[in-house]
Amino acid sequence: MKIRTRLTWWYAGILIASLLVMGIGTYREISEQLRHSHRREPTEHALDEAGEMIFQVGLPAVVLGLLGGWWLTRRALVPVTRLTDAVEKIHEKNLGEKIQRTGNGDELDRLTEVFNAMTTRLDDSFQRIREFTLHASHELKTPLTVLCGEIETALRDESLPQSERDRLLSQLDEVRRLSKIVDGLTLLAKADAGQIALKLEPVRLDELVRDNFADAQILAEPPGIKVELTACEEISVRGDRHRLRQLLLNLADNAVKYNQPQGRVTMALRRAGNVAEFKIANTGAGIPPEILPRVFDRFFRGDPAHESAVEGCGLGLSIAQWIVLAHGGTIQISSEPLKRTIVTVQIPVCAPEIKSK
Repeated sequence: MKIRTRLTWWYAGILIASLLVMGIGTYREISEQLRHSHRREPTEHALDEAGEMIFQVGLPAVVLGLLGGWWLTRRALVPVTRLTDAVEKIHEKNLGEKIQRTGNGDELDRLTEVFNAMTTRLDDSFQRIREFTLHASHELKTPLTVLCGEIETALRDESLPQSERDRLLSQLDEVRRLSKIVDGLTLLAKADAGQIALKLEPVRLDELVRDNFADAQILAEPPGIKVELTACEEISVRGDRHRLRQLLLNLADNAVKYNQPQGRVTMALRRAGNVAEFKIANTGAGIPPEILPRVFDRFFRGDPAHESAVEGCGLGLSIAQWIVLAHGGTIQISSEPLKRTIVTVQIPVCAPEIKSK
C-alpha cells in the first residue's frame, strides 16, 4: 500500500472518530432538550445553550483531531527516521551492508531498494579503484627498480664528467622519491583490501620511542633543530613492532621537515588510563584551522606555495593513521598557526588481538 493511501485511510479514520464524538454529544444534548420541551425559553437563552453545546462538544473534537494528527504524523515519519539513521551509518568501509527493507511495497521501501542498489555500485567502484591502485603500483615497482639500478651503475663510472654526474644524481633522487610514493600507495592499497596481516605481539613501546628519538636527532641535525624527549614511561602494548616503528618515524620525519630553522621538537610517552599516549610537537608554521580536518587525506599537503620546498608526497600521515587504527588506537592533530603543532597518538595497553583492515 502506498504511503499516500495509508495516510488517507488513517486520517479518514481519525476524522470519522471526531465526527462520531461530535454527533454523540449533539444527539445527547438534543435529546435532553426534547425531554424538557414543555419549557418555553427565550431565543437568546437558546443561542447561549447552542454555543455552550458547541463548546462542550467541539472542543473535545478539536483536541482529538490535533492529537490524532500528531500521532498520524509521528507514525508516518517513523520509517523516514529509521531510513535516515541507517543511511547516516554508511561509509566507504561498509558499503556492502544493506539497509533492511520494510517489505510493504510503499515509496520508502522502493527508496530503500534503490539506495541499496546505489551502495552496491559504489562499493564496486571503490573496489575497482583499490584494485587499479594496487596493480598499478605493483607494476611500477619493476621499471623504477631497473631505472634506479641503471643510474647507480652509471654513477660508478669514474670518467663521468661532473655535470653529467650531477644530472644523474638529480634523476636518482627523483626516481627514489617516485619509488617511495609507489611503496606508500601499495601499502595503503593493500591495507584497504585487507591484505596486510599485522604480527601482533607484546612490544615495549618506550624502547621504540627511545630509538625514534635517536633517529629524530639525526634527521634534525642538518637544519639545526633541537629534539627533546620530555617523558618516556615504561609501557608495553600488543602490536606490530615494524609498523609501530614506521608510525613513530613518519611522525618524527614530519615534525622535522615541517619545522622552522633552529626550531624545536618535543616527544613524550605517558600512560593515560588504559592507553599509551605518545605526543610529538614541533614549532613550525602550523596548520590553518580550515585545512586541519584534511591532513589525513592522501596526497594532501596543505599550502603548495609554502611547502613546495619540502620533500614529501602527502602519504605519511595517511599511513600513520592506518597503523594507529589497525592497532585499535586514535590519532589527533591540534595546531596553533605560527606557534606549534601537536600530534597525539593513543594505543590501548595490552590490547586484544585486532585484525588489520
